[in-house]
Formats: sequence, structure tokens, C-alpha cells
Amino acid sequence: MQYLVYILFSEKLNRFYIGYTSNIDQRLEFHQQAESHKFTSNANDWELFLKVECESKTQALAVENHIKRMKSKVYIQNLKIYPEMRIKLLDKYNQGSPR
Repeated sequence: MQYLVYILFSEKLNRFYIGYTSNIDQRLEFHQQAESHKFTSNANDWELFLKVECESKTQALAVENHIKRMKSKVYIQNLKIYPEMRIKLLDKYNQGSPR
């Protein structure tokens, strides 16, 4: 099973949303039809900004948590601009075995 970390962007809110999934199409549909108590229901213009393919659920959760802890739009934008940042991030959370 393929896991990935995804980042959505809403121009209306000027905000990012970070999550992980094993089914991106299903997850995007969930966010587009989010109920009123969900954060992503605050906007209807969520676009897939970036996805990072991971080797396991454990790695995906670690990468997701790392990005969230950074609390930085600039960091997220740089992840898209500089692929080497994504590679280093995946290596850091590669379940202890270096590539």
C-alpha cells in the first residue's frame, strides 16, 4: 500500500492543510465535501499543492508531523521549490536505515 503526505492550499483562506493518506482521490473528495465541523469546510477552493510519496504509514505520519511542527508557509513553499528538501525529509524518517 502506498502512503503519501499531501498539502492542500486554499487561496480564500491563504492557508495550507497537511494530511496523509493511502488514497489521494478519496481524501480529496472528503475535503471537498467536508462537514461544517471540519477545518477544510471553511473554504471550497482547496487545491492539491504538494504530495510526498512515503514508503510506509509510519514514515508518512512522521513526515506529516514534521511539516506541521514547522508551522511555516515558507517551509511548505520551499518543499515544493526544492525537491532536495523532500529527499532529506524522507531520509530523516526512513525508519532508521540510511539510503
